[in-house]
Amino acid sequence: MAKDSYLVGLIGAGIGPSLSPALHEREADRQGLRYLYRLIDLDTLGVGPEAVGDLVRAARDLGFDGLNITHPCKQLVIEHLDALAPQAEALGAVNTVVFEGGRAVGHNTDVTGFAASFARGLPDAPLERVVQVGAGGAGAAVAHAMLTLGAERVTLVDALRDRAASLAGALNRHFGEGRVAVGTPDRLAQLLAQADGVVHATPTGMAAHPGLPFSAELLHPGLWVAEVVYRPLETELLRAAREVGCAALDGGGMAVFQAVDAFRLFTGREPDSARMLADIAEMGGVVESSAG
Repeated sequence: MAKDSYLVGLIGAGIGPSLSPALHEREADRQGLRYLYRLIDLDTLGVGPEAVGDLVRAARDLGFDGLNITHPCKQLVIEHLDALAPQAEALGAVNTVVFEGGRAVGHNTDVTGFAASFARGLPDAPLERVVQVGAGGAGAAVAHAMLTLGAERVTLVDALRDRAASLAGALNRHFGEGRVAVGTPDRLAQLLAQADGVVHATPTGMAAHPGLPFSAELLHPGLWVAEVVYRPLETELLRAAREVGCAALDGGGMAVFQAVDAFRLFTGREPDSARMLADIAEMGGVVESSAG
């Protein structure tokens, strides 16, 4: 018999503005569930990302049903879990932990979340040459999604070259040699000039990390721009991209579709993605106006 009461949470840094609690709780309310979604903010607790293992154990001991995991813990959390779903294992990144019979099982709903959002928001985008800025936890999921969607060649650009090279190697083993390359930040202008589109997958532009991930002068009308950050929904990068005339995709769809998949994992119930997309559009507007 399905439960009707759930306690879940989000572990990450600077997550005060997160819309995940409201996204999950609104949908749960519509389904007649008692559903409490707690923020477990490393900054508020005054601890570093290495505390994620202790926090996961504490949540399990306190009777949580599951956790979402975000920056900067998506990779660090893995060693503290009992098992991984195949996609999380392939990625080396976890954004959802489900407690099942005393075990902590890691999943990744970022991949499916981004793929669903991209297919919906930029359905006709050319995918011959894609540049991705950022090769961390979110970056691994997004690059995996882009290749699944049919990107012919993805070039990863990250401030940490070894991280980009490691991810490229793993993706090439999975999808076939030559699909993923590594570029250095100093080559970004040349790469973007020749690219069909750019995916941004770093925390830059978040409420806690304002700014642009690269110079707006590198944008041109022939480029589509996809953003992973969703708080605020309109980042400085998206604003600059739209001013130049780029087709642009905000991070709201990814946030919703990964939440849809996480909600299903936590509860075993099917959420209504259309209602949740309407929720984030409404809440995103509130976040933007209050920040403005």
